[in-house]
Amino acid sequence: MGKGVKAAVIGGVFAVMVGGAGYGAYNIMSALNGDGGGTSGVAAEKKSGPPGKDEVQETTAKFFAAWEKGEAATAASYTNNDAAAEQLLTAFGDDAHITDVKITPGAASGTTVPYTVKAKVAYDGKSKPLSYSGKLKVVRGLTTGRPLIDWQPSVVHPDLKKDDTLVTEESANPPIEAVGRDGSVLTKEKYPSLGPVLDALRDKYGEKAGGSPGIELVVRHTGGSAPDTPLLTLAEGKPGRLTTTISPSAQSAAEKAVKRFAQSSVVAVKPSTGEVLAVANNRTDGFNAAFEGQAAPGSTMKIITAAMLIDNGVTTMNGPAPCPAGAVWQGQKFENITDMRPNESATLANSFMRSCNTAFIKLIDEKPLTDASLTQEAEQRFGLGQDNWKTGIVSFDGSVPAVSGPDRAAGAIGQGQVQMSPLNMASVTATAITGTFRQPYLVSPKLDDRQLAQAEGLKASTAAQLKQMMRLTATQGTAQEAMAGLGGDIGAKTGSAEVDGNAKSNSWFTGFRDDIAAAAMTEQGGHGGDAAGPIVAAVLRTGG
Repeated sequence: MGKGVKAAVIGGVFAVMVGGAGYGAYNIMSALNGDGGGTSGVAAEKKSGPPGKDEVQETTAKFFAAWEKGEAATAASYTNNDAAAEQLLTAFGDDAHITDVKITPGAASGTTVPYTVKAKVAYDGKSKPLSYSGKLKVVRGLTTGRPLIDWQPSVVHPDLKKDDTLVTEESANPPIEAVGRDGSVLTKEKYPSLGPVLDALRDKYGEKAGGSPGIELVVRHTGGSAPDTPLLTLAEGKPGRLTTTISPSAQSAAEKAVKRFAQSSVVAVKPSTGEVLAVANNRTDGFNAAFEGQAAPGSTMKIITAAMLIDNGVTTMNGPAPCPAGAVWQGQKFENITDMRPNESATLANSFMRSCNTAFIKLIDEKPLTDASLTQEAEQRFGLGQDNWKTGIVSFDGSVPAVSGPDRAAGAIGQGQVQMSPLNMASVTATAITGTFRQPYLVSPKLDDRQLAQAEGLKASTAAQLKQMMRLTATQGTAQEAMAGLGGDIGAKTGSAEVDGNAKSNSWFTGFRDDIAAAAMTEQGGHGGDAAGPIVAAVLRTGG
């Protein structure tokens, strides 16, 4: 944090003693009651119902006028959380060094008022104009009935969320010029969903890349470890050049593909090296779910479960894996999708490509399997769940805990306590088709002497069977429609996973084409081939 900078935390309730104990005590009580601080102690008749047009106009006018003058306490008194509002509005001037503020309200829509902010940011002899749009809502105080600004950090700037603040200072890290594997520059403008990734790379490698810092207005995420989000550059730093593994063609395809479905993420890797070729998210929260997401992967998990069955001698690709209509494990009943026909003479390949849940449930009780067998397969063969991946930025390594009871059966089909990210599942596919675990990475480990995670990998015969079963799934099974039209050596596995509290299940899909493997997850529901499948297929089509 820069010299003289005070972090302002949003969302908490703090007492700000202004003008004596009486006013401070009033501030405390009003914040707790959701009524703002107010400017008068005179009791008024309590009103109810939504604020009227005149009340909305008068309240916003007073709020904007105080904000423009830099009178944080007064402006905060027109909100329903004056303590939190005063802290952020104070930081707006003191820490962000924003002056000459002019706020122009637009036409109100009911109790919602849009507005534009024009101001100047000045620091260390450097200054630049700042302009942005926002909106706020006027509500009634719970106890007084006063019209008040419904306080949200986004009232001050649309990019602010809980626990964020604004700071202008010499940047904590020099800027970087991130380039793809072909040497072309990767920018947020060209690849919008790479924004959080580029911020994370700068946060970690800014100094190592050889650049020098500039002066910036940033959103500081004080509630966690997320890197600052730059909003305005007052003085350019000298960027350092950072080479990544990203393939611009694969990244472009990934960016376009995730736009088809909200809350979707995709990752592509190069199985022969572990290099990450693309990472894209379509989310409103800026979270890199492609790398950091933790969700049940559904039937894509059957790649690991099938490997466990083969490695432990329970069955083989052409061995028995009966697919009954239902299966019971320790009192819990498991079923297949409604349109799946039972097949008591099915092979593992047949049950895998049709994604028969009951076939896998029936086999996990066979000797020598134990509660820890799936965990051991995931960790020792696929390199998952040991918190030791060093991709270059923050990532989740997957979790396959050893459990007993119904969760052991649920885990075999990617439910229960199993958690994965699209990055994890892309890696699973890469390991399955090559037999070798190569930890995915975004930046060469040579840059900072990182030690990549290691794992035994698979026996050649196991990998050959998994690859063939994935080929069958892509050409004759549940992934056939999504993978249609793709040439080369292709394979895939579909999945869907129910999530507590969500009406729709998550859609999962992982697949390969020659030397590119990809995995996607979307919250759009349906079977894996319906939503996540087309995303993966679009990325595979580029060939990396």
